[in-house]
Amino acid sequence: MPDSHYRICPLCEACCGLEVKTEGARVVTIRGAERDVFSHGYLCPKGVSLKDLHEDPDRLRMPLVKRDGVFVEASWDEAFAEIERRLLPLHREHGADAVALSIGNPAAHKVSLLAYTPRLVKALGSRNVFSASTLDQMPKQLSAGLMFGHWLSIPLPDIERCDYLLILGANPMVSNGSLWTVPDYRGKAKAMRARGGRIVVVDPRRSETAAAADEHLPIRPGGDTLLLAGIAHTLFDEGLVNLGRLAPHVNGLDEARAAVAPFPPEATAAGCGIPAETQRRLARELAEAKRAAVYGRIGTCTTRFGTVNSWLVDLLNVLTGHLDREGGAMFAKAAAFAPNTQGKPGSGKGITTGRRQSRVSGAPEVFGELPITVLAEEIQTPGAGQVKALITIASNPVLSAPGGPRIAQALEQLDFMLSLDIYVNETTRHADVILPGLSPLEDLHFDVAFPQLSHRNHARFSGPVFSAAAGTPQEWQTILKLCPLLEGRGTGVDVAQLDDEAIEADVRRFAGDQTPAILAALKPWHGPERLIDLQLRIGPYGDQFGRQPGGLNLAKVKAASTVDGGGVDLGALQPRIPEVLRTPSGKIELAPPAVLADLAHVKAEPAPAFSLIGRRDTRSGNSWMHNLPILAKGPERCTLLVHPGDAERLGLGEFAIVRSAVGALTARVERSADMSPGVVSLPHGWGHDLDGVQLGLARERPGVNMNALLDDATRDPLSGNAVLSGIAVEIAPA
Repeated sequence: MPDSHYRICPLCEACCGLEVKTEGARVVTIRGAERDVFSHGYLCPKGVSLKDLHEDPDRLRMPLVKRDGVFVEASWDEAFAEIERRLLPLHREHGADAVALSIGNPAAHKVSLLAYTPRLVKALGSRNVFSASTLDQMPKQLSAGLMFGHWLSIPLPDIERCDYLLILGANPMVSNGSLWTVPDYRGKAKAMRARGGRIVVVDPRRSETAAAADEHLPIRPGGDTLLLAGIAHTLFDEGLVNLGRLAPHVNGLDEARAAVAPFPPEATAAGCGIPAETQRRLARELAEAKRAAVYGRIGTCTTRFGTVNSWLVDLLNVLTGHLDREGGAMFAKAAAFAPNTQGKPGSGKGITTGRRQSRVSGAPEVFGELPITVLAEEIQTPGAGQVKALITIASNPVLSAPGGPRIAQALEQLDFMLSLDIYVNETTRHADVILPGLSPLEDLHFDVAFPQLSHRNHARFSGPVFSAAAGTPQEWQTILKLCPLLEGRGTGVDVAQLDDEAIEADVRRFAGDQTPAILAALKPWHGPERLIDLQLRIGPYGDQFGRQPGGLNLAKVKAASTVDGGGVDLGALQPRIPEVLRTPSGKIELAPPAVLADLAHVKAEPAPAFSLIGRRDTRSGNSWMHNLPILAKGPERCTLLVHPGDAERLGLGEFAIVRSAVGALTARVERSADMSPGVVSLPHGWGHDLDGVQLGLARERPGVNMNALLDDATRDPLSGNAVLSGIAVEIAPA
């Protein structure tokens, strides 16, 4: 009989519970865990692909060290000796800023990386920290921080009690939520409509989500700001603003009114492509709905006005009285690792940006990092503080960031590059040393970030399905070992001692004289499990180390997280204002000055001949899942979607040349009536045909790198986020 294992899928934000059946060291089947308290048996192809990922012959199992330009396998001791020999002198001679760090999307899905990378950042001491956040969601995190006081206090649609949902620039039917962890969006949307709810989707493409909605409104790419401002203007203009119980908790209502006054729908219609009467109707429908929410995602973030868009989304939720209300846009209350559940409730320090700037472009720091689009120039521009070395953690900016070819050239210029990764991909092929991580089936799992973004509160844990090969460190151990190396303490420091030192420092910050007692209570655990137990116990549902005897701790969550149990259900979202707020005023800040100043720059621009947008696919996750057979099979997915009328007018055949102001590529054409005329679409994260890439299956259908068309100097000035959508392009037959 096969053995059954409970597992949380780490491959996308849905975080579905899985039942993995094994025989010996072989995976037999992967199914959705029917009794999972959060995903209730839902499963997408990415979950099933964990078998392919575990068995992938191209996945690295041993460190690689480059000798005479060729990667060779090395022992872990040899790899760390090479790092010490080459990286440490650069760090000492040129200073901390000479070593940059780039963190990729997969790190958000691994507690070993997400919880321990901050320790590496501290040990490194460099201003040059980058991540995939500035290719995706940084505008939303910034607007949430300015309005509510914390980067992850992001309002989420309470879809299971919602009557009216307005979605902009998002495709949760495919993504299962993004900054909104909602497995089986399709089923929840279907149930919402069955009970009389209404879903309206605003998107330049009739996406999978739009096709299943009550109404699809095709917008001009980049027109979200004008549409949202037009709706906000209407709410004030027609006397539809109703703050409800939020009224005493709001600052800046008059300033917000004045800021959107210049944007009547009659003036914004031409620029966004949505008629004035439709904009006014949307405002009325939002105001009149008993329970409604506005949700905007990557299409609203990856534009020149990404932060303004993100602010406008939540401004609409506040003005209509739907923020922090059942069936509206609500805040999760995570069981662990959520700063907006800790400290004094109802007020705090808020957030600060611009504490430093990038050396070359002067781009401001946001959330502790710089825009990833300045990485190449920081490597290529001589002078004090020039980046001489790079550490990447599950990061592939050559395919993920604008100006990918320039980044590849810059990486060749480095004196040393270290990558923590499971593949030799388009970025790590440039590394001097690659340290592999474990297969997800060899690692424990506890979601750190996504319970703070979940449509329902829960706590779940899954242990490894298989044991890692003898002598293979876990990623948290690899990171901890790098820290003393950068501090000049060598590679011989005991990792267990480092772990003890780190947890004692964490506890001492809040426990003071109680530190010894708390450390003794945590003694059964080590590594990430000890961190998880600590965070659960001091969290809002925790046992508070005995002061709340019925509360959560890791042992209780582990006991409940089985195929037959599926974790701990902590209930539907509940109102949290004012408790959730961490602004210095203790109020919702409706009028952040920097956002209002940027809104003043918004104006209708002439439409280009063609605008380029990206898109998501259920079987593709950024740049790193194209080597897995179950996801790669089927029709080619890296195609240029073109409206049939546009294709006929241009005389397009099987291929087309796509040219932007900074680059050109040739893509396979796919005619689609789902595209708005004048808009074309390419997916993100392709282009696996570069020399040195060791991804055998992905190279068979490499696709093209959309980011070669994107200008690395164009970004949202407030958040530093790259502009990835609404790019002016020319299309011609190839």
